[in-house]
Amino acid sequence: MRRTFLAPAAAAATLMLAIPASAAEPTPGAPGVGDPYYPDYGNGGYDVAHYDLRLRYQPRNDRLKGTATLLVKATQDLSRFNLDFALDVREVRVNGRVADVAATGAHELEVTPDRPLTNGQRATVVVRYAGTPSEVEVNGFTSWHRTPDGGVAANEPEAAWWWFPSNDHPTDKATYDVSVAVPDGTQAVSNGVLASQRSEAGWTRWNWRSTEPQATYLATLAVGKFDLTTDTTAGGLPVLNAYSRELGPHEGAARASIERTGEVTEWLEGYFGAYPFHAIGGYVPDTDTGYALETQTRPFYSPRKFQHGSNVSVVVHEMAHQWYGNSVSLERWSDIWLNEGFASYAEWMWSEHAGEGTVEELAAYAYDSVPADDDFWTVKPGDPGPENQFHGAVYNRGAMALQALRTEIGDRDFFAVLKGWQRKHAGGDASIDEFVAYTERKSGEQLDALFGTWLFQPSKPAVGPNGGAGGADRSAASAGVPDQPESWKKIQAAHEGGHGHR
Repeated sequence: MRRTFLAPAAAAATLMLAIPASAAEPTPGAPGVGDPYYPDYGNGGYDVAHYDLRLRYQPRNDRLKGTATLLVKATQDLSRFNLDFALDVREVRVNGRVADVAATGAHELEVTPDRPLTNGQRATVVVRYAGTPSEVEVNGFTSWHRTPDGGVAANEPEAAWWWFPSNDHPTDKATYDVSVAVPDGTQAVSNGVLASQRSEAGWTRWNWRSTEPQATYLATLAVGKFDLTTDTTAGGLPVLNAYSRELGPHEGAARASIERTGEVTEWLEGYFGAYPFHAIGGYVPDTDTGYALETQTRPFYSPRKFQHGSNVSVVVHEMAHQWYGNSVSLERWSDIWLNEGFASYAEWMWSEHAGEGTVEELAAYAYDSVPADDDFWTVKPGDPGPENQFHGAVYNRGAMALQALRTEIGDRDFFAVLKGWQRKHAGGDASIDEFVAYTERKSGEQLDALFGTWLFQPSKPAVGPNGGAGGADRSAASAGVPDQPESWKKIQAAHEGGHGHR
């Protein structure tokens, strides 16, 4: 028998090579996912599968108490991990054992479990907390809107920090159970289906369930005195809308718009495919905000959206997001065009459906009404930067980009892309690069130049989005602007107000 003897150093090196990767020393998860716009948003080292939020809220003093249970799965050998959160934490337990907790950074909760988690291990994280959300600022702002009768969480790109701990980035979606106790006579509105409600000892508990994947910024909570309307669509979807009892002169216009959500949803299905969730609706709280937001299954609408009368266009925009933005979410915040460009284009299609201006007319007006030397054209919808994430160019030039694509590849391929993209990525996330590649495969055309011009060129394209069609082939130097389509002002009103503090 031949024997081989190794020197001690060689033997040690051989032994180290033999140790499986899973036995490596656990390391901390990253305190952010590395998004170029918001590097510290989200966290590394784990994925969340489900949030169970059991809350108690007192509108009188804006006091929120909560127990959040997160079902997570480690994606590495994990010695420590972060949660995004801004309220005061009383205790954290990981798999039933008390964990060490430290607040770090602007909105980071650093959790060190009693025992490290191994790659692939499932764990239960329980966080007990309390606070007054409207008094908590992060980087100089709060996403919690205090109202005369309660409070509302609705903002983009961040809103969760003020009411539940999370992995706050769209690439980590989860399902939700949201249970909120509020004083009798007050309503608590959230996403999904209202599973039940019951009253006891002067408090009513509202139990909401969302069973499809949902990004954290799309989770919402509104507490106040609301009138609720319920219905069922022809296809069997439960509809629940909520209106603050203090909307005053905006109430009629708000109801006249939002009560058409079922109709709008059925119409959008013709272009985007089957509605991707199990509930629909909308709510209008008594806030002083000016924007709307596509909070999943139940968009948030500011009362000011209806200050000039009914505006179904804003409902079309937010419901289009249920497909483009919610079911298929952006991979990085620089991919915002995949949300806003498509929702804006849906408004153009609705305008044509309503007889208030065709898509071609709107595209021609959007192009010709802005001079080539306007700063509008310096904003790149495909990468606008965080400071311009909700700039008008992301909406209007973003919609023009889609019209230019439709002009280039024709209606058959264009509408096949709108539906096929949704089927391919439903419940997940995707990037602009992936959309370009998908569109090229579906159409059989090379489209780099088109997308480069409309999404990334910091100047006005030389030829309009209609190309030579419909008499709208106007170069950047052409004189004359077509008549403003009837729907134009309503569509722009749908875009005004930003998305919260930004």
